[in-house]
Formats: sequence, structure tokens, C-alpha cells
Amino acid sequence: MSRTPVELREVCMAAAQAGARVLLELHDRPRELHFKGRIDLVTDADRASEEAVLRVLRERMPGVRVLAEESGESGTGDDCFIVDPLDGTTNYAHGLPLFSCTVAAQEAGAVVAGCTIDPLRGEVFHVARGQGAWAGEKRLQVSPTTELVQALVCTGFPTSHREMLPQMIAAFGRFTELSRGSRRLGSAALDLAYVAAGRLDAFWEWGLHAWDVAAGQLLVEEAGGVVTRFDGSPLTLAGGEIAASGRGLHAAMLAVLRETSISSR
Repeated sequence: MSRTPVELREVCMAAAQAGARVLLELHDRPRELHFKGRIDLVTDADRASEEAVLRVLRERMPGVRVLAEESGESGTGDDCFIVDPLDGTTNYAHGLPLFSCTVAAQEAGAVVAGCTIDPLRGEVFHVARGQGAWAGEKRLQVSPTTELVQALVCTGFPTSHREMLPQMIAAFGRFTELSRGSRRLGSAALDLAYVAAGRLDAFWEWGLHAWDVAAGQLLVEEAGGVVTRFDGSPLTLAGGEIAASGRGLHAAMLAVLRETSISSR
């Protein structure tokens, strides 16, 4: 892309802000719902937000390759912007105020910049590789917690591949037993931003896509945390699973995932 990570962060922020404005404008209006699966929703707001994001990317980076949740892949080149125009669609459709717009930039297979915005709270989580993770002008740091008994843990459940639910629920139950509490908020992008901010101590989920986790992965890493697959191997954006936490808690989280057989399927 011939841009520095800081410059790419600015592009991600501008694009995510455009999408977030659309989500905020449409938030209180009646929803037009469609189904990509039995329970996998897409709304008119997803599509309108994505178009706003793509418009900014086309203006700022003409011809760049984009991977977007609703419209798929476009453009050419090895480098890519990864877009989720509305992460937390089910929450949004039901009026639950936990959702986000997230955009990341990838170069040579690695995420180098990103931005996740919570439109309702006006929180802008942004990151550039080597420059730290930020919420507005506040630098983020993952939680120093090292014991599960002191940890607030978060997860999500897949909208497809429901055959995995028994293992997911078993892991959720075990984390609930061992930790201070478990949560399921409904927006993986926000979950990862909250891990970066130290609001959540750990996050794990199976069945995710690159657009769900691209910006959040870098936010956590730049805030001093660790992001891997369930077995501790390096994260791959298309790998469908993610475990994120502070360094002192990661081994304990992976041990629970092994114990409940979710990492050995």
C-alpha cells in the first residue's frame, strides 16, 4: 500500500467513522431484516454502513483490495482492508446497545492498523503497529490479572456450525466456575477492544471471520496482550478461533479450553 502504519490507521479511522455515523443515524429507525442463515441476520444498516466505509476507502486508496463482510472481496493486490460494517448485528436489530463498526489494514499477511468504533458511546479504539493501542487519546493496557478467579472472561457463540455448541457451552460453564464471571456481549470486535482496555481480562470464541477480529487482534497485542488459537499456536485470521488475554492469564485460559476439548476437535 506504500503507506506507514500510522497513515493506514488514519484511513481505517476515517472509514470506520463514516460507517459508524450511518449506524448512529439509522439506529432508532425501523429495521429491514434479511437472513444469511437460520439465525444469521443482515440489516439495511449493515449494507448502508458498508457502502459508507467502502466509499471512503475508494476515495483514499483507489483500487485497493477490500474484504468486506456483506459485499465480499473487491480490488486487487496482496495488501487489503478488512471491513465489518456492523459487528453485533443481532444486538443492533433488537435495540441492544452493544455493536461496532471495525476496519483493519493488512500488509504481507499481517494486520498493521485498525479502528473499532462504538457509535453510541462515541468510543474510538485505534491502533497502528508499533505505536500502541488507544481509545481516543488514552493509551490502552491489558489487565495485569494472572489468576482466573480474579478474571472477567468473555465469549460468543457461533451463528452457524451449531454442532459446536456443546463444547462451547461446556467451556463457558467451566470458565464461569473458575473465574469471577463470564459474559457474552455479542460483538467480538468490541470484546477484543475491551480486552485491550483492561475491561475484560480474557476473550475466546470459535466460528469467527477475519473481519470480526482483524482490528481487535492488533489492539490487544499493542496493549501488551497475547492473541493465539486455542492450542496456543499463532492466530490466523481465517482460522475461525481466537484466544486473547494478558500474558499472565493466557496459559490458564488455554488450559480450560484444552480441558473442555474445544481445542482438540
